[in-house]
Amino acid sequence: MPAYHSQFTSPPQLIGNMALLPLKTSYKGPAPRTGSDADDIIDEAIYYFKANIFFRSYEIKSEADRTLIYITLYISECLKKLQKCSSRNQGEKEMYTLGISNFPIPGESGFPLNAMYTKPANRNDEEAMRAYLQQLRQETGTRLLDKVFDPQTDKPSKIVS
Repeated sequence: MPAYHSQFTSPPQLIGNMALLPLKTSYKGPAPRTGSDADDIIDEAIYYFKANIFFRSYEIKSEADRTLIYITLYISECLKKLQKCSSRNQGEKEMYTLGISNFPIPGESGFPLNAMYTKPANRNDEEAMRAYLQQLRQETGTRLLDKVFDPQTDKPSKIVS
């Protein structure tokens, strides 16, 4: 079974070699806001997470795949944090802290996949990439809370237990 690739293949705006894609979000950042209820790259990453996380290698077919990979790695980081949370309120605090924490971007030491990503070309691109990744992180964390915590019991679902 092959890995799942992003459906967002039309020529996107780029930051480095990552696709800057529209998001359904209320967080500030450089990503344009989509006005529709159609899935965005975060929905796609969450939907394909279980399947894509098991692949050792992943052939990048578009710039959107790099965005998908970044979100997939971030989801696994979020789930590790959420595993220790006993309520949605605690999870919200963890996701907020993780979303705004200082994190490396492509080209900096500590970025996990520097070989696959291009370092931002200049200071403006660097600031835009940092803002975009933070926007992705915050929105992903918020959406994961809806998947992880049962709204009736406020307890974690079995997917993270």
